[in-house]
Amino acid sequence: MLKKILTYGAIAGLIAGAPMLALTAWADRIQPELGMVIGYLTMLIAFSTVFVAIKRWRDVEGGGVVRFWPALGMGLGIVALGSLIYAIAWEIALATAGSDFMAEYAAGVIAERKAQGASAAEIAALTAQMESFRAQYANPLFRFAITLTEILPVGLPVALVSAGLLRNPRFLPAR
Repeated sequence: MLKKILTYGAIAGLIAGAPMLALTAWADRIQPELGMVIGYLTMLIAFSTVFVAIKRWRDVEGGGVVRFWPALGMGLGIVALGSLIYAIAWEIALATAGSDFMAEYAAGVIAERKAQGASAAEIAALTAQMESFRAQYANPLFRFAITLTEILPVGLPVALVSAGLLRNPRFLPAR
């Protein structure tokens, strides 16, 4: 099982991380909303490897049967490794992009609130909040944890659903 977790987790991490590296390189040409949609879609595609790995394990090694908890454990292992690789890719992207991501993000959030007609007091409070977050985001451990909170909520339901569906031997049976 460990070999499958390492193999499929690495594949998931590369599928999720590689497009993010490309999006970071072309960040000035892509609208943030589109980049976010592309990012979350690639995460979902990346974690389809969880389903493939559990099904393959069930059909080949399990003789067509897998219990929920072992399948969930495998899925969570793949999600964890894929998420770590994704977070490492984000760190690489930040190091190579040469831009101050948090400054650009904060400026965008503040500009959006101004466009919505926020008062001067609200803008001042938001600016202080963004500056505080920017200082926290400069810490690599904090940034790494924040990056994991982007991808883990995508992978956890995929692991749960995959384990739940594939525990039924009549669901997509082996041929």
